[in-house]
Amino acid sequence: MTVYHSYKMRKKFLYLILALACSIVASAQKSELQERAESEMSRGNVATARYLFIKAFDEYSGQGKLSQGVECAVNATALYYRENYYKEAFDLLRRVDQTIENKGENANKRALHYLTSKERYQMYMKLRKGASVAEQLSIMEGHASAANDEELKNDLLYNKAIYYYSFGQNDKGNAVFKEMSEKLTANGNYDKVDEVYKTLIANGRRSNNATMVAQSYSSYIAWKDSVTALKVAAQTDSLNQRIITHEATIADKDSSLSSRKAVIIGLCILAAILAAALVLGALVLLRFMALTRKQKNTIRQLKEDSALKAKFISNISAQLDPSLQKLDSRVPEVKALMDFSSHIQTLAQLDATPDGNVEMEDVQVQTYCEGLIDEIRGKVKKNVELMVKAPKMNAKINKEYVSHILRHLLSNAALYTPEGGHITLDFKKRSAKTQQFLVLNTGSDIPEEKREDIFKPFLEIKDLAQGDGLGLPICKRMAQKMDGDLSIDPTFVKGVRFLLDLHA
Repeated sequence: MTVYHSYKMRKKFLYLILALACSIVASAQKSELQERAESEMSRGNVATARYLFIKAFDEYSGQGKLSQGVECAVNATALYYRENYYKEAFDLLRRVDQTIENKGENANKRALHYLTSKERYQMYMKLRKGASVAEQLSIMEGHASAANDEELKNDLLYNKAIYYYSFGQNDKGNAVFKEMSEKLTANGNYDKVDEVYKTLIANGRRSNNATMVAQSYSSYIAWKDSVTALKVAAQTDSLNQRIITHEATIADKDSSLSSRKAVIIGLCILAAILAAALVLGALVLLRFMALTRKQKNTIRQLKEDSALKAKFISNISAQLDPSLQKLDSRVPEVKALMDFSSHIQTLAQLDATPDGNVEMEDVQVQTYCEGLIDEIRGKVKKNVELMVKAPKMNAKINKEYVSHILRHLLSNAALYTPEGGHITLDFKKRSAKTQQFLVLNTGSDIPEEKREDIFKPFLEIKDLAQGDGLGLPICKRMAQKMDGDLSIDPTFVKGVRFLLDLHA
């Protein structure tokens, strides 16, 4: 291979080598100076481009961006020896190496030094200084090994092959080229190997080296066949992998569809159950509404019947009054009959009056209670103690109903409390809206089984001369008309204690 043709080959790959250098250096955003330099270089303005690359190197170095700076310096060096300015090129590389040592990071220094050494290698190749080229290759190998960068190692193999072929060491070139092609082929970098093979064949033709052309072409054909097989195998593997992936996807979708189908069936069953439940619920609701309507009608009818019954009883009592008034009220039986008639009218009126529709008024509780106790002082037996336990406060009550109830309870207490006993009228404020009157006496106790019955009217037939049994039922109804209640305290065991609970 002649020096001229070797130079032509190096010149052809100049920009390829520059591009490889740019890919090795860490990428970053280009400065304005670098962009201008690249623009001038593309126009063929070598001197201007070289000046701008050097300025960009200085700017990047000042900013600590050595990778970008070395890239620009390498471009400027190539433009120097392109025009045979070797001294300036070597001086610039020495300055770049010094900058790398002063400002570079240990992890990146060897990779950057590799680039400057490769530029020296390119210049010595152009000058045909074989010993200097071999020295630079050795330095480059040290940098590539220390940097532990596969791209640098591959680039080193390429430059070794060029060196061996250029200086007639074809066997060594073939060995290195074989190692390089195997590595690049293994990595799938087929285009790079293909390009080098074609270059070798072209160089052999230019130098009229038939042996080199035949050998390179034979190797190229063998390599192409192997690469074709590899590509086919890779494509087959890729297709198989895609088939496996698609089959897995289809299986997943089938499983998903089966799951969805099961879910849909389950939802349909659930919907059917819910629909049946809704139908059943609707039937139950309709039946309940019908029963409720029937019950409402029954209650209304009962109320109407009760009102008619009360009115009928009240009318009978009212019709009896004129006749009873003509009788002698001093006769006990007549007096009892007149009281019975009056009680019936009162009970009938209470039943006909809506609950809660009563008027309230303020009373001074202590004075009110003492007045009621005073009313029974002449009715009690000997030595019966009368007591009032009421605070000095005001309370809102329906005075007519409360007075009637308390007078009846106190009169009964006076009747049934033996000599030496005591009767107490008590008042308690249970809460903000609840108050309570208590009437207790130490008379005979009422049996527990009869305590509920004494508040029910017409429960048994009695001799009216002994009482009609309507007094407590009337009191109970009056308490209910005030949204209250009248009951016997089950916890009191020393006589009887009545509780009148009133709610505001």
